[in-house]
Amino acid sequence: MRRNIFIIILLLIFISCNRDNKNITQKQKSDKTKISELESINNKIKNNPDDPKLYNLRSRYYLQKGKIDSSYKDINKALQLDSTNSNFYISLSDIYLLMGKAQKCKDALLKAYKLEPNNNDGLLKLAKLYLIIKEYSKSIEFANKAIKANDLCYEAYFIKGYTYLENADTANAIINFQNSVNINQEYYDAYIQLANIFFNKRDDLAINYYKNALNVKPEAIEPRYNLGMIYQRKNEFEKAINTYNNIIKINPEYKYAYYNIGYINLVYFNKYDKAIEYFTKAINIDPDYIDAYYNIGYSYELLDNKTKAREFYYKILKKDENNANAIKGLNRLDNK
Repeated sequence: MRRNIFIIILLLIFISCNRDNKNITQKQKSDKTKISELESINNKIKNNPDDPKLYNLRSRYYLQKGKIDSSYKDINKALQLDSTNSNFYISLSDIYLLMGKAQKCKDALLKAYKLEPNNNDGLLKLAKLYLIIKEYSKSIEFANKAIKANDLCYEAYFIKGYTYLENADTANAIINFQNSVNINQEYYDAYIQLANIFFNKRDDLAINYYKNALNVKPEAIEPRYNLGMIYQRKNEFEKAINTYNNIIKINPEYKYAYYNIGYINLVYFNKYDKAIEYFTKAINIDPDYIDAYYNIGYSYELLDNKTKAREFYYKILKKDENNANAIKGLNRLDNK
């Protein structure tokens, strides 16, 4: 299975909390509250200028605000005051990761590991980093270390699962993703990975996992869309259409939901006018949606409206002059 881009981006930019910055990772607050929080940290530093944990705290704050230079300056100050605190190196690794400096990120994390081998946050970050750079055996090694340090570390099981998935070992991937949700029944990402595995196997277990994902994130599009696809390929067309319509209620700009409803009406219901209506809605969202143009043309062709069919096939060729389907469509019309 190809990498799930959404998960890889999460792994790349994920900045988790450590023991010195729990307040920074609470729910997003108003700008006014954030300013007050920074002022509070500044006042503490003013009163305790030699406390390295306060500089780490402010570094984490700046990092979440996207102020990389300020964050980097503060973490270096923290390390000048105390070079033996593993959490400071973990904070430094987060900065390097966002700067795109993978080697320096790894060096900082290995320094943290040397200082504190059982620091679960550092172990997890090493496991994630090794996954990103595709050193899979190292990724599993540090995920296992994180589990040994904390057997309820559901993220470590997730990393192992994804590492096995990258190596086409779906059996072990399933075991580890399942371990993740057994520990944390609100772990959306693991439900999605499990669902996608069974989706690709054409196994109806995917339905349950997508529904579990939706219980965690009711507004999520991916699990709902894939549920629609499952119903569609099972010929449960009314369920599929209802699912796509629910997507449209959540996101009226989701072109694929319109397209799929159009496709069902075209291919399975032979309701060509209805199909045209939905393909047109998809095009209104994406004027370059070639497949939708083609299916409008084909719908008109089935309605024996050769003029309109030809019009849409030519629209495709204006966008893609070598489009094989449009050329075949025009040839069909010429031969009728």
